[in-house]
Amino acid sequence: MEESLTLDQQGEAAQEFLSGLIREFGLDATVGFAEIDEDTVQVAADGDDLGLLVGPRGATLAAVQDLTRTFVQRQSENRTDRILVDVGGYREKRTAALRRFTEGIVDEVKNSGSERALEPMSPADRKVIHDTVNEIEGVETRSDGVEPSRYVVIQPAG
Repeated sequence: MEESLTLDQQGEAAQEFLSGLIREFGLDATVGFAEIDEDTVQVAADGDDLGLLVGPRGATLAAVQDLTRTFVQRQSENRTDRILVDVGGYREKRTAALRRFTEGIVDEVKNSGSERALEPMSPADRKVIHDTVNEIEGVETRSDGVEPSRYVVIQPAG
């Protein structure tokens, strides 16, 4: 067992695991990885008919990401860095859709002066909501509830 893996080695291990998983599903995809920042690597699979690996609202993708992280963590005695997995550009599309949705809710909150609680969502989706609202004056967010039913509330700034 390696004592500690570099970010590049973690990316290679994650790429190897995801490629094998995709093959086991009988799918065909190109898998690559890129360092996003000094603590994060993203492994991405591109190909046709990969929706099976995304699942409803990215639920299967979240599980694939957890499995990939676990595989990489078992290769290293020390803590691993952040490993993100994307399939077919889903994360970028989901982020864009959440940003548009959030901007619409912000308009409603500003016009009504009342807060609006959103449906429970994953930590990654909540982060997109918080980040989007933080860029807009006159509104703010908070998270309420307990996992897995944690949700965002958008409210007038005050």
